[in-house]
Amino acid sequence: MTETKPSSKGALIAGWIISGLITAFYLFDAISKIVKEKHSVDASVALGWPAEHIPTIGIILLACTILYAIPRTSVLGAVLITGYLGGAVAVMMRTSGQPYLFPFIFGALTWAGIYLRNTKLQKLVKGD
Repeated sequence: MTETKPSSKGALIAGWIISGLITAFYLFDAISKIVKEKHSVDASVALGWPAEHIPTIGIILLACTILYAIPRTSVLGAVLITGYLGGAVAVMMRTSGQPYLFPFIFGALTWAGIYLRNTKLQKLVKGD
């Protein structure tokens, strides 16, 4: 799906702002995993991930984020990020006391950004 004329200029702007902020967060998270930033590694190890797998997880998130950031492949990127975040929810729920709503909220924001700027997706969701 490519971008088409949005329902309003405000929706388009809001969609790009949400998508931009979400993309920045995902890039920060992916890069911190790839370069093995201490806080990122410590948090991932606390969730049960072996330290040697963390850069691979970062590369996967980076690839998904790049797809999300490109308008022509943004829906594919969002689908892949949704899968990534679903795994995060599962891991966080498995380890008691972790804030598992955080990835769920980011997933919703990921889709909200695309929805607000893509009338084809809006029509698909509305059933038009």
